[in-house]
Amino acid sequence: MVRALVIRWGGLVGGELKILFQKTGLVGRADYGGDMTAAIFLGCLLGFVVWFLGRYLVGGLYTVDQNERAVKTIFGRADRVPDMTTLNDPVTENMTEEEKFRYVYPQVRVIPPGGPYFKLPWEKVYKVSVATQTLSMAFDPDDPSANSDGQILEAVTKDQLNTGLTGQIRYRISERNLYAYLFGVKNPISHVMGYFVSVLRERIANFEAKHPEQEDLALSAVSGISINDLRKNLRDINEHMDRECASSPARYGIELDASLITSIDPPPEVESALAAINTAHNQVSSDISLAQASADQKIEQSKRAVEIETLKAQAEVEPLRQMTAQLTELKQAGNGALESYQRNVRLSLYSRAEHVILEAK
Repeated sequence: MVRALVIRWGGLVGGELKILFQKTGLVGRADYGGDMTAAIFLGCLLGFVVWFLGRYLVGGLYTVDQNERAVKTIFGRADRVPDMTTLNDPVTENMTEEEKFRYVYPQVRVIPPGGPYFKLPWEKVYKVSVATQTLSMAFDPDDPSANSDGQILEAVTKDQLNTGLTGQIRYRISERNLYAYLFGVKNPISHVMGYFVSVLRERIANFEAKHPEQEDLALSAVSGISINDLRKNLRDINEHMDRECASSPARYGIELDASLITSIDPPPEVESALAAINTAHNQVSSDISLAQASADQKIEQSKRAVEIETLKAQAEVEPLRQMTAQLTELKQAGNGALESYQRNVRLSLYSRAEHVILEAK
């Protein structure tokens, strides 16, 4: 067992290299005068060992933050879950059967937050952030200067008006399909934005609101302006975009949390004309509402008047009905009962009368 290593270096020329190995009960000595080959070789060997340990032992340790997920590759191949693809995961539930087999990706082993973890020299770790991010819907990843520097997205409506759309989308990387994001698509955000914009423009170009039946043809024509319909139905459009983009995690590994269209602006040259049309439409709608309210009020008053007169008539008829029922019972009891009833009625009348005139027979 080696207990000590001593290297002596004496002089630049004719130097003496002495290596002393002290063992249990034995001492060996070797002298090398001027021969530096062994020293250089030993130094290179020690340096390589130190570099290797620092580079691949200490440098092989890594950690994963709380908002990150990681995937490891071995000789360039992702560490996969055996016999598992996206077809075995609910991430494809919003896709058609034809799309499911077009976008089939293997499932990889996802390294959760924590550490330290260790990787071998032939392994490589890819880290991605799964935090929710916000992006303008007009942003073009391939050309940031497009769409007015990513501020306004242009689209054509059904009546051939070029409109400007502004809004935002929220997205995050899907932890359930990291293979598609890291290895399946070269630039996933470009694909997702292109898909989102194409679906949005198709919806704007074919959107037609459902209006109730209107007898006024002029009012119906005013209500059919596409920009007005789009502005009134922003919520429906946003919900439609959420449904259409629900398959993006299975396609590109990016999940769209929400899309929010904040404004739809017409071209400047038709802004004033559209404002005038909207003003006239609002005035007509107001007049119709007032007329309808007045007519409803009169109808309601007529209903109440008929109800009141009906109750009055019922109040006048009810005593006669009661008297008829009473006389019928008296008649059934016999003629004497009816005559007694008539006599009693006459007496009560006589008691309340001030003058009585009797007709002589």
